[in-house]
Amino acid sequence: MNRQKHFVKKCLNEARGWLQVNRTFLAEQARLWTGRLVIWFFGCLAGAVAVAFAFATDEITFLFIGATQKHPWLPFVLTPPIGAALLWITRNFFQGAEGGGIPQVIAEIGPRPDEMPWRPLISLRIAFGKILISLATVGIGYSFGRQGPSVQIGACIMASAERFVPAGLYVQRSHLLVAGGAAGIAAAFNAPLAGIVFAIEELSRSIESRMSGVVITAIILAGVVAHVSLGSGNFFDQIPRFGESPQLAIAVLVCALLTGLAGGIFARTLLLSASGWKGRLADFRSRHPYRFALFCGLLIAAIGWSSGGLTWCGGYVETRMLLWSDTALPWHFAPAKFIATIVSYLSGLPGGMLAPSLAIGAGIGQSLSPLLSDYAFSTTVIVLCMVGFLAAVTQAPITSFVIVMEMVNGYPIVIGLMATALIASTISRTLSPPLYSTLAEQMLKAQGHEKKADGANPNTTRQPS
Repeated sequence: MNRQKHFVKKCLNEARGWLQVNRTFLAEQARLWTGRLVIWFFGCLAGAVAVAFAFATDEITFLFIGATQKHPWLPFVLTPPIGAALLWITRNFFQGAEGGGIPQVIAEIGPRPDEMPWRPLISLRIAFGKILISLATVGIGYSFGRQGPSVQIGACIMASAERFVPAGLYVQRSHLLVAGGAAGIAAAFNAPLAGIVFAIEELSRSIESRMSGVVITAIILAGVVAHVSLGSGNFFDQIPRFGESPQLAIAVLVCALLTGLAGGIFARTLLLSASGWKGRLADFRSRHPYRFALFCGLLIAAIGWSSGGLTWCGGYVETRMLLWSDTALPWHFAPAKFIATIVSYLSGLPGGMLAPSLAIGAGIGQSLSPLLSDYAFSTTVIVLCMVGFLAAVTQAPITSFVIVMEMVNGYPIVIGLMATALIASTISRTLSPPLYSTLAEQMLKAQGHEKKADGANPNTTRQPS
């Protein structure tokens, strides 16, 4: 018994001595793991918020579509005035929530001129406004998606983790923004791999492309939350008809060429409307933004009514119909959705371009599928055009083909998806500079002009952001 007591006492003394010798090491490890747990927790939170945002967007879309089926005149009454009111709320209470969300995150990550006052584009207040107003815009028929806003929302949530991360972890704020933005993509599309690729290809252009494992784990955890909440299925479920053929290369070339041209024109139009747009209509938008929003709302209602309601909201229902149903949509679906999305963007309201881009691409694919029936299945042509148009708009070909591949489980045609995305993106570059990074640069310039204007007029007061 005494021998056992002596042994226990000896072990305790040795343990006490080891703790005293390694006190600094243990404190460092505790700080390190505390920081990791904080980042992982906020990664899960960003994924959960993105999933809740997705459910809410789908629900409000179905409510609006159902209401318009009973009352076709309803958009003419609701969309113009509510759109103008939402623009007023955005400008006066949620500055920084305008636009799609991805350019805002890129601008916040990128370097800024020294001594330039910066109106934040990332905060929990902005995230709240982004969710609220994005849901409302979709709920009144604007051709917007939820994925772009999810990027900014995820970045806002992850940025709030900075205050809780111990200083010894050496995680930069830019890394948290990248992780949050990628978490938003991963959860919104239920595609974790796409989130990681998006972080590296699109968001990491101005920082290190190789991030720490702890940040990547935060992105993966966001995707895990999405899988647990949404199930193991794909965004558009398993497409029933896929296949390779020796002639698939012809379908790839045709789809890439046409979607590259269409997507390049689409991106160029958005950039011109954001900066460099001149004429009476542009002057009217500058002088009377709320009246212009009323006009845009009226156009959205008219385009949707004339197309039988096909252009309202993000386009998920129409895209799924083209992939799963033998029922063909009217030939004018793609051009009508194209115009409705541009008009929605011109209004200045918050909303994303990714889901509408996929819908436009699917519409182009439906129109091409009869011409390419000897070279590929109709669903294959539709999916190729989806990835081609998305790659042409974003000029992020790797992200685009990974997103579509994960959404439709398109592994049998992965080479075709890659080729279409790369060719379409290359064609788009001849027509337009990169959409998101160019918009981010324009935001930096706009804030620089605000500084000069405030300096010239000392009585000018800036709206708090």
